[in-house]
Amino acid sequence: MTRLLNTAFAYIILGLASGLFYREFTKATDTIGTHTQLNTLHTHLLVLGMVMFLLVLGLDAVFSLTGRRSFTVFYWTYNVGLVITVAMQAVRGILTLDGQDPTTTSAAIPGIAGLGHMLLTVALVALFLALRGGIKDRLSAGAKQAVTA
Repeated sequence: MTRLLNTAFAYIILGLASGLFYREFTKATDTIGTHTQLNTLHTHLLVLGMVMFLLVLGLDAVFSLTGRRSFTVFYWTYNVGLVITVAMQAVRGILTLDGQDPTTTSAAIPGIAGLGHMLLTVALVALFLALRGGIKDRLSAGAKQAVTA
């Protein structure tokens, strides 16, 4: 559970830092008010990072998820997928603010971003498998208590 809390904390730091970076970068490049992928980066890090891991922390407290193999797959795959996704979001935003078209600069940008999204999808499936197992174990433990009572 401590690892989940530390992960949420790391994402709040990254989210706040990315908001600060956006503000300072747009001031430095005189592009204040320009809408790009960069200005939503901090929101993605805060919601998909911090909020998600705080929610998972609560689910772990109720359903004891951390000892499950599917939960370990979720944890690492989700983190890798999120980092890849937001990194490509940052690259795309910076290129746009520099006056370049990210779609014509490199075909790798959307491809790598797509890979990040695919990893997030795999991770969410693994989370649901861990939840299914946790709920099943909790229900069976409750049934055993009812029989012994």
